Amino acid sequence: MPALRYRRQTIHIGARHIRLRTLQDNQQFEDPSGEAEALGISSATWPLFGVIWPAGEVLARLMAKQELAGQRILEVGCGIGLASLLLNQRAADVSATDQHPYAGRFLRHNINLNHDRQIPFERRDWGNGPTTLGKFDLIIGSDLLYERNHAALLSQFVDAHAQTSCEVIIIDPGRGNAGRFTTLMANRGYSKTQSRPAFSELSKPFSGRALRFQRGPASVSFSA
Repeated sequence: MPALRYRRQTIHIGARHIRLRTLQDNQQFEDPSGEAEALGISSATWPLFGVIWPAGEVLARLMAKQELAGQRILEVGCGIGLASLLLNQRAADVSATDQHPYAGRFLRHNINLNHDRQIPFERRDWGNGPTTLGKFDLIIGSDLLYERNHAALLSQFVDAHAQTSCEVIIIDPGRGNAGRFTTLMANRGYSKTQSRPAFSELSKPFSGRALRFQRGPASVSFSA
């Protein structure tokens, strides 16, 4: 099997510079032990965690404006972890989780590239119950509602990690499953607002939405 090919790049967000090693493109694949296959990750979907998607860049840019005081933050389905790396640079109390077998090692490598402190990470499928990471005041993610069944799995996973008062921010590019997710979150007691983020600095155009869910007293958040 050919070795993975990488791309090294620097993402500039305001005055911050985030160094990254990503996959060169979304044609890469490596699963020598069959671990990804056992998790239901096909060769076609295997590389999706390892590149920067527009929704992930939008999330990171929103997190550059997010009020952080006293908040524990969890990035769900972190992939390459751009938002977590940005929050780490801001000295936020951030943790991350992803199902992919390689997500943790890529995150650790990129933390080291940026000479920053380690981010608590746990590899977990949404359907396997809560992680050991605890409860959070803010839960974030980007492009998570990829398939129809993800709405139910994600809403359950988010709620299992949410403090009684919690904000949830999901950047959705519009794959058609956000409506079902909103309904399930409403059933769990979350209200929703949405906006269309506009950043002239984005490397690729983004026409999706920032979905913000709130349970309990509203916190000071970003302005998109």
